[in-house]
Amino acid sequence: MGVGLPVDRLKPVGATRPKAGVVHLGLGAFFRAFGCVYIADAMAASGGDWGVVGVSLQSSRTADALRPQDWAYTSVSLGPNGEETRVIEVLNNVLVAPENPYAVLNAMADPNIKIVSLTVTEKGYCHNPATGRLNIAHPDIKHDLENETPKSAIGYLFRALQIRNNAQTPPFTVLTCDNLPENGKLVRGLVLEFAELIDPTFADWIKSECCFPSTMVDRITPATTDADIERVAKITGKFDAAPVMHEPFSQWAIEDNFVANTRPDFAAAGAEMVADVTAHEHMKLRMLNGTHSALAYTGYLAGHETIADTIADPVFAKFARALWAEIIPTVIAPNGVNLADYADALLARYRNPTIRHKTWQIAMDGSQKLPQRLLGTITENLESGRDNTALFLAVAAWMRYVSGSDELGRAIDVRDPMAATLHDVCQMHSTPSAKATALLSMREIFPQTLAEKLKSPIANAAEQIWERGARNAIQKETT
Repeated sequence: MGVGLPVDRLKPVGATRPKAGVVHLGLGAFFRAFGCVYIADAMAASGGDWGVVGVSLQSSRTADALRPQDWAYTSVSLGPNGEETRVIEVLNNVLVAPENPYAVLNAMADPNIKIVSLTVTEKGYCHNPATGRLNIAHPDIKHDLENETPKSAIGYLFRALQIRNNAQTPPFTVLTCDNLPENGKLVRGLVLEFAELIDPTFADWIKSECCFPSTMVDRITPATTDADIERVAKITGKFDAAPVMHEPFSQWAIEDNFVANTRPDFAAAGAEMVADVTAHEHMKLRMLNGTHSALAYTGYLAGHETIADTIADPVFAKFARALWAEIIPTVIAPNGVNLADYADALLARYRNPTIRHKTWQIAMDGSQKLPQRLLGTITENLESGRDNTALFLAVAAWMRYVSGSDELGRAIDVRDPMAATLHDVCQMHSTPSAKATALLSMREIFPQTLAEKLKSPIANAAEQIWERGARNAIQKETT
């Protein structure tokens, strides 16, 4: 604790705690700032035992921080005019999977658990982003096919459902909350692929009995810093080792498809329960996540630390508008939504100076994000003969970023499951256009048909990004 900070540790204030009804895989800042808040509001409105057992699939850091607080933590809404704090008390426990995988499986197999939700990021599904198929060569998947104690999220889902089936316990609903197109359908397909490799008969049970609703989630949640922890302590008078910082805005669209129709009263908490979430997903993935990634790569290369810093630069504000002009024709608006108004609202959210969402953080795992955030839009525009100038620059900026050095020759800490391969591919070629062509040959990211169409425009965009710098290239091409 810093000098002058309170010595009293945050503790729950509620007299009783609801029994667990949810296990959440991948308990990071986002779900604690988003899903746990909705669940808390749903129980406040309509009751129910929907406490959450969190699971960290890799690190004990979150569990270690929350344990002395009896799993309570502070949710901090960062509005332009100040902060609002709230203590969230829906967590009942946090398990660390590598330390005790059986504890995780036992929790998931508990008949009282009705939902297993996930925020494991795009790479956590161990799939091929270009095809949506399970990557059976992934080390965690190879391990899970050969062992009953899993490492991957897919392995945990399969083994826990297998235990429930063997015990004649109804399945849980699998509720993915990651930014993937038709995310529920995708995860269902991955679990079924995995099951077919082990027990095709059991795969039939999954097909007939299990539910995998798709969702669209939206709340900007920057990583919590030491400075945030100190500020929260000063505001609240309690030391919290694991607060979560987020914007005031929140949106959750959920396909209303749950086992035995059993779920928290999400609608009472403000979620949109819909028959088909596809329109919400595509709008958000392309208009928010697509521009977020584009601004992250170009903004980082131009020396901007956060999205707010980036969008405060008039060149990048115009770039965002140019991106939306190319993206909007590919988006079917959900009922009651005006896409131009949605873009305006996004721009206002990006400009929120209290949200320190770092370009470097958003730039992580680009090889997994590009297909759904940018390449789908580009493909549809090419098929319709529409302009892709700004989107081409975004892809070229990603290529410049993953080459491993910035415009001043400084090393970039590229966090990506394919980082080493991407770096090596770039190092094998001397010119920007050759680097771009080589990266386009990576089928894990770029389907062959699309890659052929992109060779010339992406090579040209890469030459612009490398030779002029990201900001100057954008200024020249989009104004």
